[in-house]
Amino acid sequence: MKTPAPGRACGVVLVLLSLATLQTLRAQKNDIDIYSLTVDSRVSSRFAHTVVTSRVVNKASTLQEVTFQMELPKKAFITNFSMIIDGVTYPGNIKEKAAAQEQYSAAVERGESAGLVKATGRKTEQFQVSVSVAPAAKITFELVYEELLVRHLGAYELLLKVQPQQLVKHLQMDIYIFEPQGISFLETESTFMTNELAEALTTTQNKTKAHVRFRPTLSQQQKSPEQQQDTVLDGNFIVRYDVDRTVSGGSIQIENGYFVHYFAPEHLATIPKNVIFVIDKSGSMSGRKIQQTREALIKILGDLGPRDQFNLISFSGEATPWKPQLVAASAENVNEAKSYATAIQAQGGTNINDAILMAVQLLERANREELLPPGSVTLIILLTDGDPTVGETNPSEIQKNVQEAIDGQHSLFCLGFGFDVSYAFLEKLALDNGGLARRIYEDSDSALQLQDFYQEVANPLMTSVAFEYPSNTVEAVTQDAFRLFFKGSELVVAGKLRDQSPDVFSAKVRGQLHMGNITFVTESRVAEQEKAFWSPRYIFHSFMERLWAYLTIQQLLEQTVSTPDAEKQALEARALNLSLSYSFVTPLTSMVITKPEGQEQSQVAEKPVENENRHRNVHSGPPGPLHPPRLPHPPHRTPWRPTPPDVMPQTTAASPHHAPIQPPSVILPLPGRSVDRLCVDLKRSQGPTNLLSDPGQGIEVTGHYETEKGHFSWIEVTFEKPQLQVRASPEHVVVTRNRRSSAYKWKKTLYSVMPGLKMTMDKAGLLLLSSPDRVTIGLLSWDGPGAGLRLLLRDTDRFSSHISGTLGQFYQDVLWEPLAAADDSKRTLKVQGHDHSATRDLKLDYQEGPPGTEISCWSVEL
Repeated sequence: MKTPAPGRACGVVLVLLSLATLQTLRAQKNDIDIYSLTVDSRVSSRFAHTVVTSRVVNKASTLQEVTFQMELPKKAFITNFSMIIDGVTYPGNIKEKAAAQEQYSAAVERGESAGLVKATGRKTEQFQVSVSVAPAAKITFELVYEELLVRHLGAYELLLKVQPQQLVKHLQMDIYIFEPQGISFLETESTFMTNELAEALTTTQNKTKAHVRFRPTLSQQQKSPEQQQDTVLDGNFIVRYDVDRTVSGGSIQIENGYFVHYFAPEHLATIPKNVIFVIDKSGSMSGRKIQQTREALIKILGDLGPRDQFNLISFSGEATPWKPQLVAASAENVNEAKSYATAIQAQGGTNINDAILMAVQLLERANREELLPPGSVTLIILLTDGDPTVGETNPSEIQKNVQEAIDGQHSLFCLGFGFDVSYAFLEKLALDNGGLARRIYEDSDSALQLQDFYQEVANPLMTSVAFEYPSNTVEAVTQDAFRLFFKGSELVVAGKLRDQSPDVFSAKVRGQLHMGNITFVTESRVAEQEKAFWSPRYIFHSFMERLWAYLTIQQLLEQTVSTPDAEKQALEARALNLSLSYSFVTPLTSMVITKPEGQEQSQVAEKPVENENRHRNVHSGPPGPLHPPRLPHPPHRTPWRPTPPDVMPQTTAASPHHAPIQPPSVILPLPGRSVDRLCVDLKRSQGPTNLLSDPGQGIEVTGHYETEKGHFSWIEVTFEKPQLQVRASPEHVVVTRNRRSSAYKWKKTLYSVMPGLKMTMDKAGLLLLSSPDRVTIGLLSWDGPGAGLRLLLRDTDRFSSHISGTLGQFYQDVLWEPLAAADDSKRTLKVQGHDHSATRDLKLDYQEGPPGTEISCWSVEL
């Protein structure tokens, strides 16, 4: 491939500073045609190498600007970005950030710079670059980035963004996964998938390998027959998986002279914890924030283990403990703490210093009085939404005071609520004291984010974990000592094997359990391990060396946060050298790309960092091309089984001949019965109710029906296999699996496939939970008369003979008495020895979504 001649020094260059975003293409319709877009992602032993290639042609008769835009995970490092324009390659070159900034400072001063990178979400950043293209010219963009997938609550997650913004003739995504330990489960989730698009998704899997391919046709990409030029592809595509684990809990893998040691033992007993929750109740927390904090705290308190001890400290201008000392997490104490949390009100300033020091004093006093259980761990969890304003307000002094008080004896975790708090302050505070910091985003699921974080630290399994290797066999080993190991996570150590390493590589992992020490021994045969990675289709060469470099850089950058200034320079120098050697775009490096000669604008972008206010992440610059207008996506549903009326024909709900008809509480399809459906009205408020319970199907449905409002305030569906819970409320749907919870807003497309269950939601707000041999449960956010949550059932002939519950009883032995001669609109229904009066009524069928249709059905009141 041709490259620009050395003498073309006048060519304009593009500086990409610390990019962390993946890109698709934005272009004017009919002028710029994306004729090919491919994503090739290869995950080898958790290390993901992703290549995005977009091919474009300018169909216009004039010069056009082409913009390549995509999002990629925040933790990823870009390793290459290049453009090929009419056969000439314009490659990217990694440079030290300071040198690149100095080189182009003149362009920046002239105001010719424009921000290319900005934070766009909780997990992603967006990158875009524009270039002018002559008529009929073709251009190829290629972006390469890498990341190490981190185990979170029992699963690894690979996130890809799909946003072509136009139909693409050749669009293909390939995800290859190779895990020598074996793949224990694999599931996919998409926020844009439709039933038509699902036909373009294929997944093949054996013990150690998996291949996920998505290759939609042009017709499958179309939003609808009426919107043939608009694409439905706009959202996330996620692959989640986990691996098999041995009794030793460890796996050592070796490739091309480098090793990685993964450690995540199963079946260890949880260590009791002593936890103090330090809650900001200053005035800035008022309203939604404090409400969500109370909600999360009540749920978290309910998850405390019976051997745990806890306390609460709320603070504004002053800090106030709930109890003078730690108390056991008994049912009585937890309920009392929940009442206290419910009454927390927001007002006043923010005295972070005194609040944390009070927490430390409570733990120290308990330790002196020997009130902490032997072998237990001590945690402090701080939640705040702002910088200190009362008492000690100097961040450096607070960090110093807290570190001296904790003195390595406890772990501090800091949660920053929103963007008004200095994340850099909280991050250093946490890392100085053996914990970590996390941003809590202001959204409808903020309470869920808080609960999700707590689940990460709720189950400590080991403390003082140390990895040991024969000193004469390894070198350049990454971090090998860890204060805590939590259930659902994974500890990772990588390094280089010395030239004369033995045929069998062994390692020990020592640590402390609740009541004693433990040592795990893992051995790996070098030749066998090397051979395992000879499959080029699933891996790329020398990936383990790059994994080692990636992990080393990430850890060096983290160490700089909590390292004195005198030592920080040496750490940054090591991280910079590795970044340059392995062509990683990190916070210390830049990527310089040469544009074609005559292009006038230089562009400079810096990697957004978490401690910035998101409104300051984007440098000023000329606006990019606008996204094409988005039209509403028409709902698509698989038709329900026809249910012909018993007496009268259906009419639309908008019929002018009578007052609006209301929907029943629930419509129950009764296949194979003399009456094919039953309308059930719940007239008595019973609190949380067992609606359906079928051990044979492994399904339980509970809910709370509000008789005054005429709808459910929540419905919860629990599955045994897979172990999964779906809780629907008017605000959103929360799916919990393996203590990992995800929130989905109503009327946002969702398509999730996991072993034994498919979960879909369309833009009309219908969520379906289905599998080939199981009853289908539907949850609907209904906007018609009696708006609220509705329950739907499909394939009810699959219920077992063990079905029970308020609604489930109607799928047991049901006997209809003959019609009364005097009044054929009434009859008696016998259910499990009880008589129920049934009346022929007009009801509104909500099952196909608004506006609904009028039906005549037999109605029963419960």
